[in-house]
Amino acid sequence: MLNFRNTNIVFVLLLILLVWLDKLYNISFWYYLLTFFIYSLVVFWGCYNIGSNFFIKIICKATTSKKQIAISFDDGPAENYTPEILELLNKNNIKAAFFCIGNRVEKNEVLLKQVFDEGHIIGNHSYSHAPMFDLFPTGKMCKDLNNMDEVTKKAIGVKPKLFRPPYGVTNPTVRKAIINGNYIPVGWSIRSLDTMIKDKEKLFRRIADINPGDIVLFHDTSKTTLDILQTFIEHVHKSGFTFVRLDKLLNIEPYA
Repeated sequence: MLNFRNTNIVFVLLLILLVWLDKLYNISFWYYLLTFFIYSLVVFWGCYNIGSNFFIKIICKATTSKKQIAISFDDGPAENYTPEILELLNKNNIKAAFFCIGNRVEKNEVLLKQVFDEGHIIGNHSYSHAPMFDLFPTGKMCKDLNNMDEVTKKAIGVKPKLFRPPYGVTNPTVRKAIINGNYIPVGWSIRSLDTMIKDKEKLFRRIADINPGDIVLFHDTSKTTLDILQTFIEHVHKSGFTFVRLDKLLNIEPYA
């Protein structure tokens, strides 16, 4: 299995081989640059492919043959669209997972409590969701995640155990923060890209192909998601699938 550890082992051995060949045959420096370039590409792929398990195992799909999927929302709670999404979910008797941002929780404690009281689960999506979150040093990253835990516990009385990395980016520091916080990292198998896709039909086509155990990623900050959510729900039901709350689908505890 390709991961950060065995990748480093392979490239260290390759570097040793290059040094040996260089001493024997005085090989071109371009071989070193090419090796470093390939190594960088592999690591970059591991950082930005959440399902690669390159740095740490992240649950992106349930292992099941049952026609069940889970639906999740990132980046809320948001005054603009979260209440309308909750109304649609309630209308269709669907329980979802909301991976929330701590600084938005502080501004919308009542709304977060509504999400929780209506039977949805709350996950940690960092406090700051900073553009350079994945470049934080370990201490700062751990403090950021802990701040999210604290504001959530203040609002609803529980501490999230599920964590979804901002932007889906992982690296050795994110791995350390996950382990230090004793989180269960959760990704997705269907990414809607609803923060970028504004065309309803295009968005629906992207998420229409569902399979048993899928975890669908939406954002409750997206109007396009709100516009197509009912259509997607009806499509799932017509396809013979049912919605199961994320923790039930994965058989994991959502709170510490």
